[in-house]
Amino acid sequence: MRIVLYVLAAFIIYQILIRLIRKVFHFPAPAFIGRFLDSNIRRAMQPPAALIRRSGIQPGMRVLEIGCGSGAYTLEIARAVGATGKVVALDIQPGMLEQLKNKLTRSENTDIRNVEPLLASAYQLPFQNGSFDAAFMITVLQEIPDKWRALAEVRRTLRPGGIVAVTEWLFDPDYPLKQTTLRLLKEAGFENIDSSGNLWTYTVRGYRQ
Repeated sequence: MRIVLYVLAAFIIYQILIRLIRKVFHFPAPAFIGRFLDSNIRRAMQPPAALIRRSGIQPGMRVLEIGCGSGAYTLEIARAVGATGKVVALDIQPGMLEQLKNKLTRSENTDIRNVEPLLASAYQLPFQNGSFDAAFMITVLQEIPDKWRALAEVRRTLRPGGIVAVTEWLFDPDYPLKQTTLRLLKEAGFENIDSSGNLWTYTVRGYRQ
């Protein structure tokens, strides 16, 4: 019991300190933590199959991942959309994209040929209107200073009926309550917004009409 209390106290202190830092300094997750973000521990806490299901991703979809990082979920999404689908994995940090590219060259991943790593800003997505069936962000949206501008770009690049899915995780220092994410998507013009998951990790999903 005492160990549990120690762990809980350490987690609370960590959350308070990191949130205070993040209120002063706004920056994306640095590339050097890519290995942790792409770890089996994280995937056990946020199972890829659950995220794929909650995000509404289906075979054959053309999908945009914003803030792919080192590719913690990129390959699972790529396998989920299959050979007829495509994943554009976008990040603003070259170091993160290099880790993803190295991951794609591993022998166990040579079957994946439908991932396009892309260095770009969420504020200026280099795609035509209606280019994607779905777009998703996993613990990314709160790192973007102008969230509404980024969501407006996402909405522009989705086809009518396209899905945006935002997943958050309690351990993330920028973790927002579900109501905050629901409100952001509504204010950005998405409709038929729903949510799934729990306090630990949840996904909010909206549609472009």
